[in-house]
Amino acid sequence: MSVEEVVRIFFEKVRSGKEPDAAHQLMAERVLAHQITSENEVTVERSPANYADHIRDMIEIYGAFSLTIKEFLVQDDRVYVRWKQSGIHIGKVDGYTPTNKPVVEIASAVYRVENEKIVEYWIQIDREGIRIQLERNKE
Repeated sequence: MSVEEVVRIFFEKVRSGKEPDAAHQLMAERVLAHQITSENEVTVERSPANYADHIRDMIEIYGAFSLTIKEFLVQDDRVYVRWKQSGIHIGKVDGYTPTNKPVVEIASAVYRVENEKIVEYWIQIDREGIRIQLERNKE
């Protein structure tokens, strides 16, 4: 399976929320997740089980969200993906109680693939944009 196929299938099955447990076939046992925000950079270790739980948490907060890939670029062992995720705020998140109103996330990540598995990624999410939507929706 090519680097491109690994990441495409990861988005179609896992990141989309359709088959979170498919993470076991597409992610290494230890994945370095570099989470970049403007104020700091944090690296956490993820496992396929931990990532599948993370996706299930998102479903509890935003329901059966939609995910649209806006850009997909491949270079050597890395794949850049920019996406738009749209859901409905149905679960408590960051201290905000559910409003049943739409919330949109714009994010991008670079995934590094080795031996047909995602082994590392660098992700940027418009967290401030999400916070503004949650704040506005509670009014």
